[in-house]
Amino acid sequence: MTSQDESYAAEPAPSTRPHTRGLSRQTDGRPAAPVRLVHLGVGNFFRAHAAWYTEHATDAADWGYAAFTGRSPAIAETLAGQDGLYTLLVRGPDGARPEVISSLSAVHAGDDLDALRGYFADPVVAVVTITVTEAGYRRAADGGLDVAAKDVAADIAALREDPAGGVVTTTPGRLTAGLLARRAAMAGRIAIVPNDNVPENGEMAARVVGDLARAVDPVLEAWLAANVSFVTTMVDRITPRTTDDDRAEVARQLGVEDPAVVPTEPFTEWVLAGDFPNGRPDWDSAGAALVDDVRPFEQRKLWLLNGSHSLMAYGASTVGHETVADAIADPEVRSWVEQWWDAAAAHLSLPADDVDRYRQALLDRYSNASIRHLLAQIAADGSQKIPIRAVPVVQAELAAGRVSRGALRLVAAWIAHLRGAGAPVTDAHADQVVPLGAGSVEEATRRTLEWLAIDGGELHDRVVTEVTGLVAGLEARRRR
Repeated sequence: MTSQDESYAAEPAPSTRPHTRGLSRQTDGRPAAPVRLVHLGVGNFFRAHAAWYTEHATDAADWGYAAFTGRSPAIAETLAGQDGLYTLLVRGPDGARPEVISSLSAVHAGDDLDALRGYFADPVVAVVTITVTEAGYRRAADGGLDVAAKDVAADIAALREDPAGGVVTTTPGRLTAGLLARRAAMAGRIAIVPNDNVPENGEMAARVVGDLARAVDPVLEAWLAANVSFVTTMVDRITPRTTDDDRAEVARQLGVEDPAVVPTEPFTEWVLAGDFPNGRPDWDSAGAALVDDVRPFEQRKLWLLNGSHSLMAYGASTVGHETVADAIADPEVRSWVEQWWDAAAAHLSLPADDVDRYRQALLDRYSNASIRHLLAQIAADGSQKIPIRAVPVVQAELAAGRVSRGALRLVAAWIAHLRGAGAPVTDAHADQVVPLGAGSVEEATRRTLEWLAIDGGELHDRVVTEVTGLVAGLEARRRR
């Protein structure tokens, strides 16, 4: 999303608009705050979400971000040229509202490991936030670190050989490199706050970092337990890729030429549970919720928002739709979404009235045509998303004795996607999952259900029949 289906701004076209100027702290925003926060992954979602909450905290002047890119240094170079400032363009049904965000005090390329280690070694740095998408945590099938992956193995070897200067490339590797520097500097305790759509993401981050740390230096694990808090979060704000129209709107309203514009919707939500042993910004004052248990909110969002996003990404793109707003305006697609929500809502622990209000809010958000949220963007990395968005609902329905068409359609839509229907396959594990869709529809169905560990026991044959029929129906629609 993104509601955090992570999005990155496309490279801007050269400017031809007259009478505009660039962003600068001399004329825009506010003075840079001291760096007390580090962020990994400078995508659009982070800049619309955690950076926005920090901007709107009552103590924003005391908390500045040093942010590191994930995939490309381009955005670091762009933001450095405008003092870390950028424009958030909030697009609602009643128009677009630009706001200059000043919370990024420094922006670095992801491979600037000297800077990363330097921030981690500074006692005033208190919090590290992360948005790198599900795939960025480099997990194996069992949820732990994929130590067999070449890049992970290379990080382990590099830090074993040179804990203070080894070159690392993965997110777990960068976090471990930073924490080694913090331990060496005796800089004290710190909180790590993942903001990706993974259930119990704090526990997940703790596991992959702990696995890598243990492989590098078994003594480090005890230091982590005493000095590092992993906070669990639920995040929500639909943030599409930036377009030339977004940049033109900012230029029109502000007279500013900003290649780093971030479009987003008015709605935002951030729920956090965990300890901040060295302090944090007053995110509560900006609307964040600090709770004892994120799981009910996380499950609601993961199933209802993210699950329906994936359903539309695969199913609605197969029948010809390009954006979420286009898809939800189609009565047939909306019925698919409502059926999915019916199946998922039956297994949520929140009060039914709360769930009903959330469903209506989602319909309102999806119908916001001023947010051009591409289905192809949401469709990326289905191998990481389907197991956590679709499978739990399918399994819960099967446990209740129901072969639920509403739940199974999401699995069927992903199978059709793997077979070449709708949005193109863009997946970190494409070499593993694309072959699942080979052969006849029934063969692909059986193979994919096995890969997803969906059995159904005595209901299994009915599951296969139902999913096979749904896949065939989607493929028939594509051929028209």
